[in-house]
Amino acid sequence: MEHSEDSPTSRLTDLGLVLPDPLPPFGEYVPAVRTGNQLWVGGHFGTRTDGTIWTGKVGVDVTVDEAQEAARSAALNLLATVDAALGSLDEVRQVVHVYGVVNSSPDFLGHTGVIDAASKVFIDVFGDRGRHARLAVGVAALPGDLVLEVEAVIEVADPGMTQDGAGR
Repeated sequence: MEHSEDSPTSRLTDLGLVLPDPLPPFGEYVPAVRTGNQLWVGGHFGTRTDGTIWTGKVGVDVTVDEAQEAARSAALNLLATVDAALGSLDEVRQVVHVYGVVNSSPDFLGHTGVIDAASKVFIDVFGDRGRHARLAVGVAALPGDLVLEVEAVIEVADPGMTQDGAGR
């Protein structure tokens, strides 16, 4: 597939970002479900460059900078799932909603600053189509002591339609 200069695929390259292999599901669910022109993408966590999973509690044993790195990685992992589900990130019309959950100490109040790192990835890759509504919250624990999870609802191109809405 040829990509325009402003396509998400081209932006990934320009940003020096490489999508990892999509994460497998770790339970009885699928990573993404398409219904109509929406793709609902389940929770994704961050992985380090060596492939290990970011774990720990922000405000206890994970710094804000580390949590932001985990959020950036979670966003890239989520985009890998989107790419696999749609065949190309160029099929994304709009990142509609992002939900970020941060494993944090009770006195940590910087959840939005942590999840902003994931939001920035979406905006960097999709431009204005990456701007989204969002909820960022803190919780007492996440499965496997994950630092955070990020999920999204994404509007996708209708089959047979181009990004500008014209028929193919």
